[in-house]
Amino acid sequence: MSLLPNSRTEPDGSAVIRVLSYNIRSMRDDTAALARVIRACEPDLVLLQEAPRFFRWRKKLARLARASDLVIVTGGATTTGPAILSSLRASVERTEDVLLPRTPGLHRRGFATAVVRFAGTRLGVLSCHLSLQKDERHEQARMLLDRLAGLGAEHAIAGGDLNERPDGPAFRLLAEGLTDCRAAAPWGGGHTWTPADPHQRIDAIFATKGIEVLGCGVPLGQPGVTEADLRAATDHLPVLAALRIPAAQGLS
Repeated sequence: MSLLPNSRTEPDGSAVIRVLSYNIRSMRDDTAALARVIRACEPDLVLLQEAPRFFRWRKKLARLARASDLVIVTGGATTTGPAILSSLRASVERTEDVLLPRTPGLHRRGFATAVVRFAGTRLGVLSCHLSLQKDERHEQARMLLDRLAGLGAEHAIAGGDLNERPDGPAFRLLAEGLTDCRAAAPWGGGHTWTPADPHQRIDAIFATKGIEVLGCGVPLGQPGVTEADLRAATDHLPVLAALRIPAAQGLS
């Protein structure tokens, strides 16, 4: 398997970045293995789901960020789970944690959102974990598209645990409005759940149409990422994408 391109800034101000989406199951598993997987992927942005939400959640998330050579951008308990981490390469313009409407009897969901810059680029970012209930999940996908458009950035990405396969209505809605990065440029593995028996693709990264997808998939064969660590880290496999973000017009 060929390797994904390394992060870099192009002469025209555009940027190649690596984005990782990962459900970390509240860090209830082997956190050392989790940090090794994240660090080996060398991401510029990490879109987390099921980040710690309860006792000392900030300290737990900070510990993971440090162990992964990253910093916290936003999210966690304030979004009921989604969070965003970044490398020091990113300059954070603003953040917003969004709580979605509560459905009685169901876990409340939220979005972690940010606008960041990489050299001459400007990028909207959203991490999500959609509902287990079909109708609510479809409505949340619609709200995701609205929220992403409302970030005010020409280029944007969203990633997360969709709790749905690509043939489902919520997944299809997102893929109609955005580029499904795995479908656009398959790389690595496809199925994200479960690590012991990968048989479903329910985690994904999406990008707005102006972003070039250089490769996307489960980082099987990525140097430093071992099958043992993938199995020990959490109950999902991560999705890693390499993207080329066009330079922002008028950004100095």
